[in-house]
Order: sequence, then structure tokens, then C-alpha cells
Amino acid sequence: MTWTSIPPRGCETMKHVLAAALLAAVAPAWAAHEGPASLDAALAQGKREHKPVLVDFQAVWCYSCYFMASHVLNGKEWDDLSKKVVFYEADADKPADQAYMKKWTVHFLPTYVAIGPDGEELGRILAERPRDTFYPEINGILSGDAKLSKLKADAAKGSMAAVADVLDTYNARYAGTEGMAWFDTLPPMVRNVSDKDKRVAFAKQRLLLLQAKDKKDDAGIRDASTKLLAGDIGCDRPYVLDDLLGASESLAADARKTLLAPQKASYDQFVTTQVFTDSPACADQRSSVLSGADLDAAIGDTAGEQAILRKGVESSRSRLHGDLKSDRNAADNLRVYLVRAKAGDELDTLEKQLIAAYPDDYVYNYRYGRRLVESGKAAEGLPYLETAAKKAYGANRFSVATYRVKALRALHRDDDAKKLVAQTVAADGKAFPEQTKKLQDTLKS
Repeated sequence: MTWTSIPPRGCETMKHVLAAALLAAVAPAWAAHEGPASLDAALAQGKREHKPVLVDFQAVWCYSCYFMASHVLNGKEWDDLSKKVVFYEADADKPADQAYMKKWTVHFLPTYVAIGPDGEELGRILAERPRDTFYPEINGILSGDAKLSKLKADAAKGSMAAVADVLDTYNARYAGTEGMAWFDTLPPMVRNVSDKDKRVAFAKQRLLLLQAKDKKDDAGIRDASTKLLAGDIGCDRPYVLDDLLGASESLAADARKTLLAPQKASYDQFVTTQVFTDSPACADQRSSVLSGADLDAAIGDTAGEQAILRKGVESSRSRLHGDLKSDRNAADNLRVYLVRAKAGDELDTLEKQLIAAYPDDYVYNYRYGRRLVESGKAAEGLPYLETAAKKAYGANRFSVATYRVKALRALHRDDDAKKLVAQTVAADGKAFPEQTKKLQDTLKS
């Protein structure tokens, strides 16, 4: 996603499950940055050295993280940035780092949170960015210009730029209700002229969308997302469209088609001009492709649905030049496009190639084994899941164990399934109570 505050698909629905709900193996295979041993240690070092701490929340299953690691977090700009900050890679599957995700309301991966030496958040960036966008943004945050307390003071004095920055901050924190509550505290003379500023008006509309999502108010989501989509929202378009798609599922088929059909022309133009170009303005190709395919499916354009998926397939293969190791983001995008297109034979071949290309990760053995189990091939899928289990840790152990249990039960090995659940819970159950309950429930279904 391009975050200016609508959630990245980098990590959420079948697309989101594919991108985000699968869990990781060892520390991310792409992680090349050494740093403090824990986030607590990083914050202590930042305070001691009077440096800001830049926290990169990521995981091995996060395709957007692959993009950033391969295309952005390297080179001279990265070297220069690294000298200014204490850098910490937070693993979304580790309990200690998960605790900070909850504390700082980090909902999506990757998220980059900058914390000042005094412990106050300086700002954050959500989802992947092109290199020429990321570094100006992060350098602006680190300059101190985005410090929330200063921005709020400037906003109260009438600075529309500061009002927009504060609203964007609440958007980035996914705090729609809190953001609008802050806006209501501004002096009337500021509030009354705010809608004349396009950036402020847009930021308020995004907060209204978040509020509606918090309330699970489908009508409110449809209203807010439709208004946003009527404007020039750049790389946020796939995420807002996805909200509209989700909130329209309860409508009658004809009513839904009438609501969604007007989005087709603007979305096709967006994909053509900002995604499938030699120099894409929007880094998150996967979200753009999947939202486009979902729009086509919803309005009954089967040919359009397949066309955008095949375009994604062709684009990914072109970027890879036959080498799956050359660009993991493109390799994983290719996998997801083939899943979405139900291209079974191509997908079987690719998934085995991904397992060979990334042997140190649990994730591709898990995904392939899971797909085999889901398609009724438990005996074939179980060995892949057992291989994945040897590499899994933390939260992802439960995902792997869940499908191992399903495979074992399908093979009428109920005693082995019960033993596996007991072993997994004994090892990690206290740290992951929600995952523990879900795993135990697999013995009941």
C-alpha cells in the first residue's frame, strides 16, 4: 500500500490471508541488518546515544517487506540513514515484538516507527514505498518536523499543514475516532476553514472511513470510500476500493454491481498509469492486481479478472528473468497471482521451485503442504508440513501445527494429532493463548 493511512494489503481477506496470516520460520531470510538484540535494548541505546530509534516491523511472510529489503533498505541512502538512527528489525511472530505492536497500534506490515531519544513517537510510515519516496519521508520524520506535540500546537494556531499532518498521523495509527476527537478540540476559527484545504478535507474523510470500519458500519464505509475514490488518491486506491468491495458484499447483486461499476474506468487508468509501467509510482503491485481482479469479479467481468491476473503473472516473470532468488517480492507475487487465477499446474511447479529456492524458510513448505491438505491430499501434504515444522518458531508454529493436525486427522491418526497439539501448547502456549485455543479447536471439528 502507499500509506498515507489506508491499511496496506501487505498484510490483510484471501489476499490479506495470503499475504499476512501465514507465519514465519527462522528470522527473516532477507534480513541483512544487524542491530540491538531487543526493542527494549534499541530504545535504551537510542536514549543513551541521543539518537532516534527506527523500528522496522516485518515478518518472513510479508511480501511488502521483501520489496523494501530488496529495493529500498540498501545502497547509499540506507548507509546514510543508518548513521543517524538505531535500527531494529521487529519480528511480528515474536512475543516481545508483538507486545510493542499492540502498544503502538501497529496493524500492518511493514510499518516503520521512529521514536525519539525522549521516547515520543516522531512519526511512522506504513507499507512499501519506492526508494525516491521513502527516504524523503523518513528524513522528514527524523528532522523533528513531524513530532506530534509540535504539530498539534501549530495546528491550534491555524496551520492547515500541521492540521493535515496530525490527521495523517492518526490515520497512520489507524485511530479514526481518536483523530476526529482531536480535530473537534481545535478552535472554531480553525475547524470552520479546514474543509477549504484539500489535504485536510481528504485526511478527515479517511478518518471517517476508519471510524466506520471500527463500528462495522457498512453503509458508512460505502459512503466514505466512494467519496475518497472520487478524488485523486494515488496509490491508496486499491485499499479504499477493497474497503468498498467488502462493505458492499451484503447488497443485492444488482445493487452491488450498480455501486461498483463506475469504479472500473478509473481503476483501469490507475493500473495502467501507476502500476504496470517501467517506473511504477505505486510499489504495491500485488494489492493493485488483486483489488482489480476482485472488482472485475464483482461486476461480472470474468475476462477482465483473468486479464489483470495474467498481466501480473507476466510482469512478475519479466522481473524475475527466470531466477526466483533475484526478487523475492516478485516471486511471491507470482505465486499469489497463480493462486488467485486457479492456475493449478503452473502453481504446483512454482511452489516446488520456491521450496528449492528458499530452503531455510518454513514458509513455502507450509504453504504448499497446506494447499495439498486443503485439496484433500493429506498424505502428500503432511511431509511438507513436517519439514516446515522443523523451521517454524513462535506464532508460526501454531499455523504449521494446525494443518499437520488436519492432515493427521484426515489420515485417521487422531492419537498423533492429540500428541502434536499437546506438544505445541506445552512449548509455546503461554505466549500465544489465542493461537493455542484455535489449535485445540482443530481437534473438535
